[in-house]
Amino acid sequence: MTGGWEVAADAAEVHALLEACDAHQAEATDTPRPVRRPETTAALVAGGHVRLLREDGRAVGMFTLDTRPRAEEPPDHPHAERPAYMSRLAVAPDRLAAGSLVGVRCVREAVRLAGSLGADALRAEANPDIRSTRALLASLGFEQCGPVHSDDTGRRFVHLHKSLAVRKSAP
Repeated sequence: MTGGWEVAADAAEVHALLEACDAHQAEATDTPRPVRRPETTAALVAGGHVRLLREDGRAVGMFTLDTRPRAEEPPDHPHAERPAYMSRLAVAPDRLAAGSLVGVRCVREAVRLAGSLGADALRAEANPDIRSTRALLASLGFEQCGPVHSDDTGRRFVHLHKSLAVRKSAP
């Protein structure tokens, strides 16, 4: 299998993967699809914030990583000096259906990349109704901060936090 990680360059390809994953998850969980704006995707791609995983030349997974929050910081997060923010985690629907490890690879790469940027925490939001995603994030050390929230579209989400601080061992 050929491929690997790259900084995404094609906003239309990224947006198509994101919408396909959203549609799959919404149907599987009977939850509202998030509203995605192509201009937001284009800006994130142009800013170099989108990482894309390819297998055999095909985009199969992606996430967005930034060191700037896209919204006001929720009060429930633990303190962090230099947090990074993962969003728009998406996996090709056929890979989700096949139970592949693409999602795990995406989150691990986000953690690695955040650490390389000097982040001491990685923050994210997740739909609590997509149990597989919540289980994946919990297994990789993300903890829920605060209650379940909902927006004006009926979409539910929770804030998540993973500490990246390196703990020094005692002498």
